Amino acid sequence: MYKFVLGAIASLLLVATPPVDAKERAKAKVGVKAKAKAVVNAGKVKKPSAGKTRFKRREIAPRLMAESRNTMVRRTVMVKGKRKVVYQRVIVAASLPERVRQSAGDRAGLNQTPDPLDLKSNVAFVLDQNNAEVLFEKNANIALPIASITKLMTGLIVVEANQDMDEVLTITEDDVDHEKFTSSRLRVGSRMTRANLLHIALMSSENRAAAALGRNYPGGVAGFVEAMNAKAHQLGMNDTRYVDSSGLSSRNVASARDLAKLAMFAYNQPLLRQYSTDPKSTVDAGGRLMHYNNTNYLVAMPDWDIGLQKTGFINEAGRCLLMQTVIQGRSVIMVFLDSKGKQSRTADAGRMRRWLEALRPAGMS
Repeated sequence: MYKFVLGAIASLLLVATPPVDAKERAKAKVGVKAKAKAVVNAGKVKKPSAGKTRFKRREIAPRLMAESRNTMVRRTVMVKGKRKVVYQRVIVAASLPERVRQSAGDRAGLNQTPDPLDLKSNVAFVLDQNNAEVLFEKNANIALPIASITKLMTGLIVVEANQDMDEVLTITEDDVDHEKFTSSRLRVGSRMTRANLLHIALMSSENRAAAALGRNYPGGVAGFVEAMNAKAHQLGMNDTRYVDSSGLSSRNVASARDLAKLAMFAYNQPLLRQYSTDPKSTVDAGGRLMHYNNTNYLVAMPDWDIGLQKTGFINEAGRCLLMQTVIQGRSVIMVFLDSKGKQSRTADAGRMRRWLEALRPAGMS
């Protein structure tokens, strides 16, 4: 009996001790894992927590921005589905050196020529339309690229050829500018009458319209350019050379004196006067109405009386302007070539008008 009681007590003790041993073993196991992890991480760089990182970025961001002077940009990106704030260094465009594009006149040193009106144009020429008296002259005998002033000769050739102005012409890939890669609202496949093409070529300097006019001339583009040069020779424009009907090529060159001769002659064509001086117009491009404005805003100004005009621009030519106008009852031809700045050519016209208005009639000579 005594032995039986002792065995029972021993069994109870064995049953009661395992939970304690299991708990201790679990603690020991966790401790071993922790020690092993510590050993593995000992050679690694500890990464800061997300909260600390954001705090530090907020701390250093103002300093970075101050040091870089607007060359650091703060961006929020998504990394594995989580937002992350990053700072990227950028190059500020204003800090880059500005690329100076020299025109043909600048390369020839014409920008060093002074004049009493402080004109922004390298070339200027003003002629009395009635008696051909020269009223103002600056580098007027030098042949330079004339850009879209070329289109005035284009219009003259079209009008003098007596082609059907109601004939509908189609814009093709041949009319697309592959030299300067300028854009155009006239899509390939657009259909328009010859009259409308001439209208927007003169008024809005539409390059594809001018190209289509030349392409649809007897003999094609080559025949049209030949006719342009023949007309220039006939008018005594000895410093002039044309290679296309739009003026996109810098090889279209003329002197201001030559362009004054062209304006004097072209003024006799009523259609050229009307088309070149319309402030705006709506034309039909094969069932699609298109609105165009004049490239010379002076034609819409009530204080200007302009009877003929044409503007032009390519990098080699600068800003150009040719026009006939009336100043205090006197009809004059004005030519400005190679002007710098979008409004400088019209500003030069304003300076010239005020100068002419201030002169006495006898002093104009």
